[in-house]
Amino acid sequence: MGQSAKTILLVDDSPSELALMNATLKKRGYKLVAASNGEEALEKLTKLKPDLVLLDVILPKKNGFQVIRQIRTSPETRHLKVVLVSGKSLDTDRYWGLKQGADDYLTKPFTGEQLIAAVTKHL
Repeated sequence: MGQSAKTILLVDDSPSELALMNATLKKRGYKLVAASNGEEALEKLTKLKPDLVLLDVILPKKNGFQVIRQIRTSPETRHLKVVLVSGKSLDTDRYWGLKQGADDYLTKPFTGEQLIAAVTKHL
């Protein structure tokens, strides 16, 4: 695993969603860090400089859209790959998520294969 392991920040307020993503991605050798709200996500982002963020939209403190706008306006993080992960599955939700600056939009519930595909595509 060593130095080459990519770091992924998982941001979700649901412990079961975090556990699911963690279990799926850990097997692939990724280094995983979790945050359960928007403010914690931004804090960890600055410290850890992950390679990818899997970001829930509905979050306490700061929602996913607020977090992604902050990511995109900071010179240190604007290049970061962000995949929004949401239970909001309407085309307008997806459109709005991508318009906020997301690189991709994954709708819950998703399969392990869909998660791996989204991660692989952006790393």
